[in-house]
Amino acid sequence: MPLYRFRCGDCGSFDQNFSMSAVPQVADCPDCAAPSKRGFAVAGLLGTGSAAARLIESTTRTASEPAVVGAPAGRSSAPVTRNPLHRKLPRP
Repeated sequence: MPLYRFRCGDCGSFDQNFSMSAVPQVADCPDCAAPSKRGFAVAGLLGTGSAAARLIESTTRTASEPAVVGAPAGRSSAPVTRNPLHRKLPRP
């Protein structure tokens, strides 16, 4: 069920659940019972597990906790051989 945001002039914003077909333009404030107009709010991405949520979380985290690099990225080493005849070959 969608969550809608309403704004009370005295108490501030509050959220309420309504079905999409029955959402009113005005709802009563839960604190003072004054009529409150429906407003616009950003859709929540928290806890969705979507790719967008993971990207936002990792971007926010790297701003204060940069990744620590242990060593520079280098070439992968050549495979090690145990054949004694290979020791006589010239090295590059």
